[in-house]
Amino acid sequence: MYNNKHSTGPALARLAAAVLTLALAACSGGGGSATPAPVPAPADTGLSQAAQLGEKIFKDVSLSASGKQSCASCHSADQAHGPVGNLSAELGGPNGDTQGFRASPSLRYLNQTPAFFFDKEGTPTGGIDRDGRAQSLAEQAERPFLAPHEMANASKEAVVASLRKTGYAEQFRQQFGAAIFEQPEQAFSRITFALQQYQKEDPAFHPFDSKYDQFLAGKVKLADAELRGLALFNDTSKGNCIGCHASMRGADGAPPLFTDFTYDNLGVPRNARLKATADPAYFDLGLCGPDRSDLAARADLCGAFKVPTLRNVATRHTFFHNGAFDKLKDVVAFYVRRDTNPEEWYPLGADGKVDKFNDLPAQYRRNVNISEVPYNRQPGMAPALSPAEIDDVVQFLGTLTDGYRAP
Repeated sequence: MYNNKHSTGPALARLAAAVLTLALAACSGGGGSATPAPVPAPADTGLSQAAQLGEKIFKDVSLSASGKQSCASCHSADQAHGPVGNLSAELGGPNGDTQGFRASPSLRYLNQTPAFFFDKEGTPTGGIDRDGRAQSLAEQAERPFLAPHEMANASKEAVVASLRKTGYAEQFRQQFGAAIFEQPEQAFSRITFALQQYQKEDPAFHPFDSKYDQFLAGKVKLADAELRGLALFNDTSKGNCIGCHASMRGADGAPPLFTDFTYDNLGVPRNARLKATADPAYFDLGLCGPDRSDLAARADLCGAFKVPTLRNVATRHTFFHNGAFDKLKDVVAFYVRRDTNPEEWYPLGADGKVDKFNDLPAQYRRNVNISEVPYNRQPGMAPALSPAEIDDVVQFLGTLTDGYRAP
């Protein structure tokens, strides 16, 4: 069994206390030698030629089979590079009417995601996509061009042929070679490389300018509800969000990413709004398939998905890998009431009992995290957070939205 238990011992307790001390000091105008360094402003150096091409490719609908979909269609800059609407999964395909299988994630801050690996304790860590199968931003960019439910091109050659007709084709030649279009495989790899460079170089993908960033820099105060939410977020006996979503600067002073890049199995309810679930035999098992195949034999990993960053979580309209929730407050409530009040989240089975963890085959339900706070509850016990405390945590999560400007 892999270790999906996040440490909640004395070290994390001290970490939580340190963040809360910092919060109270900033709120009261306190200073001192413990004040962290200011958040660095994004470098204003402009984009490389490759990154400029990447931006054009990112926004170009002509590179899809339908002629109506681009990377930006599912990853809008106005929505923190996430989807605009509240569909459980975005529509794509040759006619733009084919539903995908997972909710589109935000592309923000992915430049700091490490390639997939197992740590010394056997915990799966890193990788891009919800199952970590892509090892780089360039590799991640490959699939949307070719997936039947996304841009739906018939082949890499078809993508290159479409780009050859664009107004920036000559710029592409100048950057990657006069004969680049005669080498479709190489040209396609240059397309994904350009997209990677755009996401790495454009500060819009990693601005670190949320209210919380400015709070850590001592520039603004958090409201009372936001401070209470931060304390609950860090409290290992309450929200315990800090177990997976670190809220303090790193040892090198880097802003927190609010993810530890690991994987967890939360037993999220099945989402009937996904067309794929009309087939009772369909299950998305994350690390062990169906999209990822190299870990198919690891039954202990079935149902685990990557812990996402919580930055910009308040801008989202769908949550979890299957888009089962469309309100952030409901997400927080699910975390703390999943086990105390399962009837609120799961349907009744044929036997009249709550069919808990109903989006997993029976043999994998034992993989669901039921040991960590706040999942270590039973029906009849009090949830880890009260309704008012849930509201406070939601208020704090709102401080993680990029682009904050003080009144």
